[in-house]
Amino acid sequence: MTQNAGVSATDQATVERRRDEPDPVAAEFVLRLGRAMQVYGMSARRLEDLLGAAADRLRLTGHQFFSTPTSIMASFGPVGRQRTHMLRTEPGEVNLGKLAELEQVGIDVAEGRCTPAEGSAAVDRITAAPSPYGKALTTVAYGLLSGAACQFLGGGERESLAGAALGLGLGVFALLIGAVPRIGGVFEPLAAFLVSAAAIGLAHLLGPMSVLTATVAGLIVLLPGLTLTTAMTELATRHLASGVARLSGAFSTFLTLAFGVALGNSVGAAIFGAAPAAPAVVGPMWARITALIVAPLCFTVILRAEPRDAPWIVLAGALGVMGGRLGAATFGVELGTFAGSLVVALAGSVYERLRRRQASVVVVPGILLLVPGSVGFRSLTSLLDRQAVTGIETAFSMILTAIALVAGMLVAGVILPERRIGTGA
Repeated sequence: MTQNAGVSATDQATVERRRDEPDPVAAEFVLRLGRAMQVYGMSARRLEDLLGAAADRLRLTGHQFFSTPTSIMASFGPVGRQRTHMLRTEPGEVNLGKLAELEQVGIDVAEGRCTPAEGSAAVDRITAAPSPYGKALTTVAYGLLSGAACQFLGGGERESLAGAALGLGLGVFALLIGAVPRIGGVFEPLAAFLVSAAAIGLAHLLGPMSVLTATVAGLIVLLPGLTLTTAMTELATRHLASGVARLSGAFSTFLTLAFGVALGNSVGAAIFGAAPAAPAVVGPMWARITALIVAPLCFTVILRAEPRDAPWIVLAGALGVMGGRLGAATFGVELGTFAGSLVVALAGSVYERLRRRQASVVVVPGILLLVPGSVGFRSLTSLLDRQAVTGIETAFSMILTAIALVAGMLVAGVILPERRIGTGA
């Protein structure tokens, strides 16, 4: 009797343990979805929320997720008998179109419109799909964005022309570097070196201008303003590990860019002579309005959003910039940034409800028109020029601007909460 009872208890424990084991197909789908979303730029907060909601609907009990910019850890099952997975990832370029498609796949699986196996196949298909924009168009977008960015940085006609040429050159250089993977690790400082040296040469060719404004515009695509804003958002929402990692990465990028610019300025001055400097003259109103349309369209191409989302991206960007300008004129620069961020985030929430697509499709390009990347870059260049007071003041302004951006997005999330996966709300 005792032996039979012992065998029965063992068998029952085995059955219970097997019952607690997660469905391998469902777990594989969640892991594939998480890896793909992280590679294409999903923040830790949104990523963990999405994976948690999908796991709930797929009845993966006891799930826990932890993500950093370079890894995802996922556990399934009750405490003490969990199965833990660790995925090592490499951060890739932000791809808004694929992020929106991947989230829709997650919603379809969570709401039962397709099976986890079909969802995994869809994830593979989306990640393997080519960009909707060719290399030539993307390179042209680099140049047009840099020219338009000069209008937001206070530049005039010469700065815009020089910035467009520098941005176009950066796009061509990025294509050439793509064919030589071993140089990818030094792409940022090398690009900053070439752009800053070329800016001095263009100042001799085009006439006196603000070389710094043209240089910043030429490097606008490389400035980690979005990374900085995402890091501050993650820190504010208590995703400390990911936030600190992103903040460190943004600071490292700033340093490498500043070093490349300092070296390029020295070499450029030695080759071409001292640049004929002149203060930037703000362009006419029509130029600023044109830039307000061109810049979001260029971000649509560079961030690989779908063409059908371009009108929404332009609208959100224009509303954000106008809200920021109105707020700055009324309450000051920092509160103006808060107003612009609030307007962009609210526009993203409206877009999400109307189109049933991820709000970041329009929020990310809109925020990029407000991010403090150029401010942080100017701070480092001032410090390198031994202008300590100016550099510290500019760095403090960058921090306040980043905090204002985050506050605007968090307040918008309270007013119009984002749609959660699998809830239909």
